[in-house]
Amino acid sequence: MKTIQKIAWFAALVPLLFACDNYEMPPIIDQIGAALVDPSSGSSLVLDRDAPEALIPFSVTAADFGMQGEVTYYLEMDIAGANFSNAKELGFSKSNIIEVSTEKLNEELVAKGLPLGVASDVEFRVKATITQPLSPIYGETTTLSVTPYDSFVEFPLLYVPGDYQGWNPSNLNTTLKSVNFNKTFTGFVHVLGGSGEFKFTEEPDWVDGKNYGDTGADGKLDNQSDASNIKVTKFGTYEVTVDLESKTYTMSDPKLWGIIGDATKKGWDSETPMNFDKDLNVLTITTDLKVGEMKFRANQSWDFNLGLKDGALVNGGDNIKIEAAGKYTITLDFKIPGEVSYTMTEN
Repeated sequence: MKTIQKIAWFAALVPLLFACDNYEMPPIIDQIGAALVDPSSGSSLVLDRDAPEALIPFSVTAADFGMQGEVTYYLEMDIAGANFSNAKELGFSKSNIIEVSTEKLNEELVAKGLPLGVASDVEFRVKATITQPLSPIYGETTTLSVTPYDSFVEFPLLYVPGDYQGWNPSNLNTTLKSVNFNKTFTGFVHVLGGSGEFKFTEEPDWVDGKNYGDTGADGKLDNQSDASNIKVTKFGTYEVTVDLESKTYTMSDPKLWGIIGDATKKGWDSETPMNFDKDLNVLTITTDLKVGEMKFRANQSWDFNLGLKDGALVNGGDNIKIEAAGKYTITLDFKIPGEVSYTMTEN
């Protein structure tokens, strides 16, 4: 009986085995991504500051999803070598021409930290989607040499009201900025007097749920209405980073900036400390200067000294020359991300 059952089962399997031999796999549909055709200017672009609204046409080849449907093309950009880890979408179109305004492209390049007035390699690619349940497909990467121009970029702001500036959340100068247009904000906070307490606010006002303190002083942000103020124990200029995604913040060691040099009262031996202008959010000093040279220095250390190189303030730069003796008002400004500037006005 057992033998008959085994034969019966084998007889039932034989047709299935032959059916497998004759089974044909479904065809694999080849998909081809859209390729970027160089703009009319060729493989390089020099952006025109005088024509910010001018549209730059980027031509793309057709993507092939292997089936019918309406295709939309998106132009993405990132700095060379970044592998589109933080790709920015510049525009989209349902035709083979994607138009991008000069201003839009320039702002994204500046936000990436590319040098102004200098050609840099920038990578572009095209993402294509279709009105079918299919994933997007990406075309090959195209590298163009692009020269951005200097312009004012309106970075997203995080406001920093505190005792150091009169607890004024609407002060547009005392802010941190998101240079990558995300949830991370950086900048400098000059706490040089008062209680040393401050908070962060998402709005230029006190809005419930949108202002942050640090109950427990553990580096984690709390947005309850009774959250404790953030408090420093030493006065100075702090470099601050706030991540609203993870609700955390970090602060550098404080620096007390002053002027030093044979043109100043204390010579090269010690710094003359600068004061804080709470309305303009700059360090400032009004003092008599002699003919000679000076620099900006912090914490009585040459590890932190600012001088000139190619007209810009950089750490370790050359001495600043004072050609005529007199009373001067000097400011030191940290408000622009990645740049420190100064002014010097004879009274």
